Amino acid sequence: MKSGVVGQPTLFILTDSQIVKDEFLVYINDILSAGYIPELFAKDELDGIVGKVRAEAKSNGVEDAAGPIFKFFIDKVRKNLHLALCFSPVGDLFRVRARMFPGLINCTSIDWFHEWPEDALIGVARRFLEEITTLPSEELRETIAKHMAFVHISIGAANNQFRL
Repeated sequence: MKSGVVGQPTLFILTDSQIVKDEFLVYINDILSAGYIPELFAKDELDGIVGKVRAEAKSNGVEDAAGPIFKFFIDKVRKNLHLALCFSPVGDLFRVRARMFPGLINCTSIDWFHEWPEDALIGVARRFLEEITTLPSEELRETIAKHMAFVHISIGAANNQFRL
């Protein structure tokens, strides 16, 4: 209501630790994909919203009918409501959620805030390489883990060079 009726810019921050049930993500996916949650408002609430934004919508050249005025409201929400999803990409949970709720990937911009230190990258690589039983030696596993970290760090350096 603040974003669509009042026009107040709003940021909604959600971390993956706040998601108690994956059903919460149905609504987030709807907002990301369509810009609104279907059937969020009851009929009388919709009428109230239309009434509150009617004058502003008409002054912006919108037809004086419930449908176009509600579309004006939704467009205003899309302009003023921003979602910041703070999810960790580590582990299977994010991958599973991304498949179940495609808006998490298709309708967002991903920002990485901190580069990982080399020892953390090696540790993650070791964990994934543990599942591969066909490697002939532990020494080879360690070499591959270090190489994976090197490639990751090299890509980060190349990105910084490209940005300049």
